[in-house]
Amino acid sequence: MVTPRYNLAAIAQVFSNRNYAIYATGNSISLIGLWVQRLGVGWLAWDLTHSGFWLGAVAFADLFPVVVIGLLGGVLADRYDRRKILLIGQSLALVQATALWALTAFGLIGIELLFGLSLFLGIVVAFIQSARLSLVPSLVRPSDMAGAVAIGAVIFNLARFIGPGLAGVLIHLFGVATAFAFNAVTFSALVIALVFIRSAPHAAKKPVRAGLLKEALGGFTYAFSHPSIAPLLWLLVAVSIFTRPALELLPGFADAVFGQGAGGLAVLTSSAGLGALFAGMWLAQRGSAAGFSTIASAAVVAAGIGVVAFTMTNHLWAAAPALLVTGFAITTMGIPSQTLIQAVIDEHMRARVLSIWGLILRGIPAIGALGMGWVSDFTGLKPPVAVASVLCVIAALFIWRGWRGKMAVLEKSG
Repeated sequence: MVTPRYNLAAIAQVFSNRNYAIYATGNSISLIGLWVQRLGVGWLAWDLTHSGFWLGAVAFADLFPVVVIGLLGGVLADRYDRRKILLIGQSLALVQATALWALTAFGLIGIELLFGLSLFLGIVVAFIQSARLSLVPSLVRPSDMAGAVAIGAVIFNLARFIGPGLAGVLIHLFGVATAFAFNAVTFSALVIALVFIRSAPHAAKKPVRAGLLKEALGGFTYAFSHPSIAPLLWLLVAVSIFTRPALELLPGFADAVFGQGAGGLAVLTSSAGLGALFAGMWLAQRGSAAGFSTIASAAVVAAGIGVVAFTMTNHLWAAAPALLVTGFAITTMGIPSQTLIQAVIDEHMRARVLSIWGLILRGIPAIGALGMGWVSDFTGLKPPVAVASVLCVIAALFIWRGWRGKMAVLEKSG
């Protein structure tokens, strides 16, 4: 599969698609707010309980619903108007953000309410995630699709870098409720954008109208029986369950390990975001997918090593570079896999397979975060995170050794 190089002219070409430009602008603003809220929720969960278990539980509530209903969301996105699905879901997310602000501002929030609101948002995101991913091809010309995916990843990771830093400032100066209010305002930007864009008519081909569950399972079978995509998905599983959960436990590390509070949390989260941003920019500039199977496996190994290094220090500014490497590695694994799926999967299966991709990257870390958080209440935060990261390295090497030939086929696809 060949990936064009993206200079300023090529980026401008992607943004010449009017509907994509409107969507990307609203989405960029919304994503900054989302990362502000994510850091605020994690900090509030830790501040209310000082428990690794509750920190993991709140992350679980936010992330795990995609495992249960993400495939169903993919089927719905294949059947119905993706823009309308996303508009309804984003409006519900705006309601959640407003409620979170009000309850926190008036001193009514508790860990149970925080868990419930996180679960509500997790369910909403699980339903709309496939629609969000599969909407982009209908907003751009086919020749601009790979560029739009890469630009979308850069936007996401730029927000991941800016949002936590902004959240740290807001929480330190004005309190966590202000961070939630800021997110409620930014969420409205995407709602407005979705009102004004006009996507291409929905033209998915559905020769057989099977039941929702049967269609969802069909997407799962299709993805994991694909000779080249399946090993790539297993690599994503390894990094998602063993390494990615460490990022959900950062509020505990910032306070209990580094003693730096919300400001330290902003540094740690922004470091991972900066690494992810660098990865997105690098991937957007690559000329081809030659050697990708080796790069993908090496990225998972690097992610595991990065987290191990992170657990070996008690100094914030030594931990930050380790997280930068981790963020770079995880993103280096994630973006090309999404681009490949967008390019080679049949239109009528696209949303379902993308929902599996999102299920792995969003839902599987929830299991790891809950387990590591529970263990950390007995052992401290470092041991479970370090052991899991070593397992990530072992799993990546095993998958690469067994399936590198099949993954190499991806380099010639598209």
